[in-house]
Amino acid sequence: APLGARQTIREVTGYILIAMNVFSSLPLRSLRVIRGTQFYEEKFALFVLLNYNPNTTHALRQLGLNQLTEILAGGVYIEKNSQLCHVETVEWKDIMRDPRLEPVVGDNGKGCACPWGGTAGGGGGHIHRTGACRHFNDSGACVPLCPQPLIYNKLTFQLEPNPDTKYQYGGICVRSCPHNFVVDQSSCVRACPNDKMEVEKNGLKMCEPCGGLCPKACEGTGAGSRYQTVDSSNIDSFVNCTKILGNLDFLITGLEGDPWRNISALDPEKLNVFRTVREITGYLNIQSWPKHMHNFSVFSNLVTIGGRSLYNRGFSLLIMKNENVTSLGLRSLREVSAGRVYITENRRLCYLHTVHWAALSRRRADLDIRNNKPRAKCQQEGKVCDPLCSAEGCWGPGPGQCLSCRHYSRGGICVPSCHFTQGEPREFAQGGECFECHPECQPIEGHITCNGSGADTCASCAHYRDGPHCVESCPDGILGERGPIYKYPDASRECRPCHENCTRGCQGPLLQDCLGEALPVSRKAPTVIAVLVVGGFFLSCSCVLLFLLYWRGKKIQKKRAMRRYLERGESLEPLDPSEKANKVLARIFKETELKRLKVLGSGVFGTVHKGIWIPDGDSIKIPVSIKVIQDWSGQQSFHAVTDHMLAIGSLDHAYIVRLLGICPGPQLQLVTQLLPLGSLLDYVRKNRDTISPQLLLNWCVQVAKGMYYLEEHRMVHRNLAARNVLLKSPSQAQVADFGIADLLYPDDKKYFYNEVK
Repeated sequence: APLGARQTIREVTGYILIAMNVFSSLPLRSLRVIRGTQFYEEKFALFVLLNYNPNTTHALRQLGLNQLTEILAGGVYIEKNSQLCHVETVEWKDIMRDPRLEPVVGDNGKGCACPWGGTAGGGGGHIHRTGACRHFNDSGACVPLCPQPLIYNKLTFQLEPNPDTKYQYGGICVRSCPHNFVVDQSSCVRACPNDKMEVEKNGLKMCEPCGGLCPKACEGTGAGSRYQTVDSSNIDSFVNCTKILGNLDFLITGLEGDPWRNISALDPEKLNVFRTVREITGYLNIQSWPKHMHNFSVFSNLVTIGGRSLYNRGFSLLIMKNENVTSLGLRSLREVSAGRVYITENRRLCYLHTVHWAALSRRRADLDIRNNKPRAKCQQEGKVCDPLCSAEGCWGPGPGQCLSCRHYSRGGICVPSCHFTQGEPREFAQGGECFECHPECQPIEGHITCNGSGADTCASCAHYRDGPHCVESCPDGILGERGPIYKYPDASRECRPCHENCTRGCQGPLLQDCLGEALPVSRKAPTVIAVLVVGGFFLSCSCVLLFLLYWRGKKIQKKRAMRRYLERGESLEPLDPSEKANKVLARIFKETELKRLKVLGSGVFGTVHKGIWIPDGDSIKIPVSIKVIQDWSGQQSFHAVTDHMLAIGSLDHAYIVRLLGICPGPQLQLVTQLLPLGSLLDYVRKNRDTISPQLLLNWCVQVAKGMYYLEEHRMVHRNLAARNVLLKSPSQAQVADFGIADLLYPDDKKYFYNEVK
């Protein structure tokens, strides 16, 4: 591929080897991470060597790894690149994750200066430290695991498919695996493991447990095959086969050996490989069988003989001249799809006359059964079906050879009854088959333990009950829709939810019952309003109505007064007489007009208080926010502060917090409107589960409009963050704390601070 095609590579899972090349720079300017899952020479994740031509001026001059930020495993080797510049200036130890490794860098280009005048870069360009995830990258967020396929549903008390599931693909989380990969649990893999098979569900290729032996198709014998019979040379090719594509022939040359073809006799024990076969697409032809084996029980799991290819005159099942066979033993055979059944000259064979062949094959005329042991003689010798078998017959002696059962079946063996009320393990019946109850069901003597296979069908639980389901233990950190789920068992062994702030389980429903640490929770003393209504109902209603009217009138009056004070501006005279007076919305407060109440928080420039403003000569109390500036003394003169107010006090916009004024003194106090919902950061943390994407977008637009307004008025914020955006209402955000840095540090181009949390 052309070098330009590699410009978009952002991650290499193994190592990078650059050796004996003469291009001037590497085509890897977007590379951010080298994971080092494989090493070059068992040690290095980045190896650069001998990239020059001694006979020309062509050579590697720059690595150009502008975006490289992490080498998660492995070391660095860069040597003998005569024209390569800047590599010695890079702090490779900052990029390498393993502190035990030393970068090997030397004997490269000399006299190269960093073009940007620094030494913290990545070999020909400055590294922007964007970071790499230790485990997985989920849309830019580092997470220990990708969103799992199953989450706990608190309503149904079960693990259910997660609509937001993602799959692990290398070091990132993806919504769907590449088309040439399959999903195995929560990962993208190239092929399913041996105990799983590939299936497709809703267009998604997945690995599912086989529930035993995985399907495996094998070539058969006979016409069209390279083998004429099963023998010692090919018996091992049928190991773990579940489906035979073609036929199976058992001839005397296969079992006793074929000297002409140098094939030895077949070990009869090896015939057990056919116990895994469930289907033969062609025919089954048995004309020779070991003398000490009296049935064909090695085919006890054979369900279907397809008859797609037929033997001789159209036979799909042919059994002849097996003198020591006393029963067929084909206990699972349920269908002979096509072709005739031919069973003859098996002189000791019984039970075949009991089989209801019509239920297996298409027509009665398809049967040719003769010259076997007479039925009457079999009956005289007691070779009849077990009493637990139904009238459909049997393949041999005992309750495990019945075609169907008279009463119930357990694991393919007919039984008179299931363990409904006694015996172990307890069972329920479905379609005449006995199935075990769920392990979490508690047996009840003399009573039915369950009516189904699920944990929600138990009459009583062996351990605990979570909703309708019996469980071994209550949920302890199981992933739910909104985080881990924790529950505790009560006195009746029912699982109850822990307090929502518990992070490590609990022993009871209250916050103090949490195990380990708990999330902080606001506690409000309960307000108890005791209302004694003995009589005078109509009089009480009248009093309440009068009070509401009075209260509403006072509220309207207070709003009008507050609006009058908040919207009325003052004219401040400029220091230069040649300038015009500016109409501003800010004012100079007296200390007696302001009363500080509780502390709302502290930040970079001071402490914020909730307060009230009581204008001189008025009794109205206006809620305000008062920021007390720390270390105010000597910063600026009163006139300088007044000039700065002309800038920020004249600003009025729907999406910025208005400055009402200042109160100079030993401590400078800035007075703004009080927004009771607080900062956007705290609001998002408290309501993260209920905030819609539309509301987030709305806030972003409002903040952008507020910042654009500040830019239009030559105002630089210098400290925009979610904590400096306040909410006037859930749907209206306002930018705050603009201009404060310029007020305190007018001569500084930069300032440094330690955040106070």
